[in-house]
Amino acid sequence: MGDAVAAAAAELTDLVGDRADGWDRAGRLPEDVVRELAATGRLAAQIPARHGGLGWSSADGGEFTAHTGSLCGSLRSVMTSQGMAAWTVERLGDPEQAARLLPRLASGGTAAVAFSEPGAGSDLSAVATTAVLDGDTVVLDGRKTWVTAAGLADLLLVVARMDEGAAVAVVPRDTPGLRIRRVQDPTGFRAAGHADLRLDGVRLPADCLLGGGRQPLSLLVTTALAFGRLSVAWGCVGILRACVTAAARHAAARHQFGKPLGSHQLVARHLADLWTGEQIATRACEHASRSWDRNAPDLGTAVVLAKHIGAEQAARGAAAAAQVLASAGATDGHVVARAHRDAALTRIIEGTDEVCQLLLADHVLRSRG
Repeated sequence: MGDAVAAAAAELTDLVGDRADGWDRAGRLPEDVVRELAATGRLAAQIPARHGGLGWSSADGGEFTAHTGSLCGSLRSVMTSQGMAAWTVERLGDPEQAARLLPRLASGGTAAVAFSEPGAGSDLSAVATTAVLDGDTVVLDGRKTWVTAAGLADLLLVVARMDEGAAVAVVPRDTPGLRIRRVQDPTGFRAAGHADLRLDGVRLPADCLLGGGRQPLSLLVTTALAFGRLSVAWGCVGILRACVTAAARHAAARHQFGKPLGSHQLVARHLADLWTGEQIATRACEHASRSWDRNAPDLGTAVVLAKHIGAEQAARGAAAAAQVLASAGATDGHVVARAHRDAALTRIIEGTDEVCQLLLADHVLRSRG
C-alpha cells in the first residue's frame, strides 16, 4: 500500500470510527460521510487526474476498497457504485461528456448504475427498459430493481434498449417521471441505499446518452460489470480481513476448558482456514488488478476469477468467524454478524456464483478444449 493510499485509509478509519454498526442497524449511511469521500475523490479514486480525480491504479484503488470493506460493507458498496459509474462514463462517454461528468464525480457528485429489472437479473439480455429518440430529446420508460446507492445518488446511469442496440442514459434524480423507492430491510449491505426505480415518460436532452447510444448491450453491461466485479472482489478481501481480526482477538482472549479458545485444535483450524481464505482472495485480486493496470489479454477472466474466489472465500470465512465467536458475534450490527449477511450477497451481486462458474468454464473450453 503506497503512502497516499495508507494516509487515505488512516483518515477513513478515523471517519468511520465505531459507527458502522449503527449505520447498519439504521439502514442508512450519513450523507455527510458519503459527500466527504466524494468531495475528496476517494469515492472513485481511479478517475484520471486529467479529469480532477486521484488517478490511482487498480492495485491502489483495490487496497483502499478492501480497507473500506473491512470497516463498513455498505460504504464499500457505495464506493463500488461510484467507481462503476465513473468507469462507464470514461469508457462509453464522448470527450465532452467525460469532461463534464467525471470532474463532478471526483469532487462531490454521486452516481449509481441501474442494470437489473424485474425480468432481467443474471440474464441482462432481457432488459426491457427503452430509450426512444424524439427529435433532440430521448424518452425513457421502464423499471429497475435493487440499484445500489440509488437512494444516495445525484445521477442514475440507466441501461436501456435503443433501436437494435442499447444505451446508457445519465438521469438526474430530480427528473420528472423518475421515482426512486428504497428497498426495505435488505439482508446485506443494509445502509448502501439500495432502491428500485420507475421511469415513466422520462424526457431528457439526447446528449444524456453516453456516446450517443445505439451500442451493443453486451458492451454496456460488460464495461460496468468488469469494474464492479473487481471492486466487489476487493471488498470481499476486506470482509475476510475484518473476520480474521475479530476471530483472532476473540480466540486469544476467551478461555474455555482452562485454556485460550484458540488453543483448541478445531478452533485453530477455523482460524487457519479463515486466514488462508483471505490470502487466496488477496492474491486473486492482486493478479486481476495487475491485469487491469496493464490492460492484459486475460483481464476479463482474471476479474471474474477474483470475484468468484473472493465471494466464495468471504462467505466461507464469515461463517467460520461466526462459529469462532458464537454468541459473542451474533448481535445484530456486530462486525461478524454484518460480515455473515454481507458476504452472502457478494455471491449474488455483479454476477452470481453460477454465472461466474459458467464464464470460467467457457474460458476453459475456449483455451484448453
